[in-house]
Amino acid sequence: MRRWSDLTERVAATTRTSEKTALLAAYLGSLDADELPLAAVFLTGRPFPEADQRAAGLGWSAISTAVTDVAHVPRQELGQAYDRYSDLSLAVEDVLRAAGHAPDPGQAPDLAEVAAVFAAMESASGPGPKTSLLRDLIARSDPETARGIIKVLGGDLRIGLREGLVEAAIARAFDRRLEDVKWAGMLTGDVGRVAILARDDRLSTAELVLFHPLKFMLASPAEDAGEVIRRLGPEVWVEDKYDGIRAQLHKRGADVRLYSRDLHDITGQFPEIADAVRPITWDGVLDGEILGWKDELVLPFISLQARLGRKDPSARIQAEVPVIYVAFDVLAHDPAGADGGGGVAGERRVVPLLREPLAARRRVLDGIPLPTVDRGGRFLRSHLAVAADAVALEAAFAEARARRNEGLMVKDPTSPYTPGRRGLGWLKIKKALATIDCVVVGVETGHGKRHGVLSDYTFAVRDDETGSLVTIGKAYSGLTDAEIASMTTWFEEHTIARFGRYRQVEPIVVVEIAFDVIVRSRRHASGFSLRFPRIKALRHDKAPDEIDTVASVTALYEGLQHGAELLVTASARTVPPKPT
Repeated sequence: MRRWSDLTERVAATTRTSEKTALLAAYLGSLDADELPLAAVFLTGRPFPEADQRAAGLGWSAISTAVTDVAHVPRQELGQAYDRYSDLSLAVEDVLRAAGHAPDPGQAPDLAEVAAVFAAMESASGPGPKTSLLRDLIARSDPETARGIIKVLGGDLRIGLREGLVEAAIARAFDRRLEDVKWAGMLTGDVGRVAILARDDRLSTAELVLFHPLKFMLASPAEDAGEVIRRLGPEVWVEDKYDGIRAQLHKRGADVRLYSRDLHDITGQFPEIADAVRPITWDGVLDGEILGWKDELVLPFISLQARLGRKDPSARIQAEVPVIYVAFDVLAHDPAGADGGGGVAGERRVVPLLREPLAARRRVLDGIPLPTVDRGGRFLRSHLAVAADAVALEAAFAEARARRNEGLMVKDPTSPYTPGRRGLGWLKIKKALATIDCVVVGVETGHGKRHGVLSDYTFAVRDDETGSLVTIGKAYSGLTDAEIASMTTWFEEHTIARFGRYRQVEPIVVVEIAFDVIVRSRRHASGFSLRFPRIKALRHDKAPDEIDTVASVTALYEGLQHGAELLVTASARTVPPKPT
């Protein structure tokens, strides 16, 4: 593990992509079959493969306890070190080195031992046993090795390394085509397995495995209708952009599971969707959106939040916030499933459709016997319209906004599905963002009736060049008392440092911020300030790496300067177009 940790420092020391790739390739090519998959997965900043549903489950408090126990120092010393580095792994290394921590080199853990401890942490019940496992692992590790362990547990290597570079390094290490490595990665969702397949020249054997979620294809933002037509024309497909929960649906026989954008299993939160589709004769993978739906109306996202995190929602909750699934793509299917032919479902393989054009995938989607809402079911297919010029696209946008949806999804009907990539095959037009997605970096106690709870949130966007978080504002309104109470407990458990009333917290919680005006400002590190900011929603469905950046805020500001309509609220949703 020490060698892996040293590698990350060498990778961080260079800004040249070619040098990073060369360093990684040389390292990966030197590993044996047991070490290779572990090292590759760790280089993506995860203790487990992306498609693996496991998580180590350690937060700041557990890590702080384990490290300071080993170093025999008060917890505040780790907080102070974090203030110096803004990087937990470097803070841990600093505290251990300052304490003179020097374990017997013969006890140093290797990659396999670290992976085994990560697995044991995931299986352990409660913070005590998890902390004990980490304490024992850190006790055996020198400060440099501990730095690497914490980098993986923290999920942020901060070495300028994208997963695409790991794939490029695998291709280079074993002299394989990068396209083949990427394709295998798309299908398996496991860069460690891909590394082994590349090593053994078996990339062609990679198969799509149901119930191992694929990364989601993302849309690039656009604001000018003419630019959209120039990019995707001469004709584009247009769908309403809903404000729900993006979800991938996997089905084989009676086994149905839903996965969120962060690839977590959320089936238990929406059992009625799984129950509705379970009886149909079809196997495969759908991409779509879960929406609150009541009395033939799409409910606002804030209503849908009542369903988030509830693994077994009561009948009352299901009745208060019913849901539907709007399917807009199919990523894989059993060609024989729709007509019941081809043998036993469990023995058949689904065929990936990722490389097929969207038009072909849509034909497959239209042929699936989904239980639609007009027949008492829980499904809709996204309504498609065609726009051939900027005028038609503007009209479609106005219609979507009249229905009080966020905007439009504009798609090239010839585009393939590119998991995990924000390409130009799909564009999203929100015509000026109504909101900005930020991450909470600090909280403090409120005033008046909110005295004693953490209700004032300082939030940040990400600097595109450095990857660091830079503040852009502070808000204290928008959440319910129940939400504030719940989040107070969470923030107390994830406090990094305290400065009087203010707490620096782990940058994990994503909030959707509405505002009236955005202006240039020296008050915040982002260079911008928001007038009348308020919290529209806690976005538990979004990860910190999905927040807005300084570049996107700059584009938003410049659009405002040119008269774009930026200030739109979406407190309700109306009836969507009828299903096709």
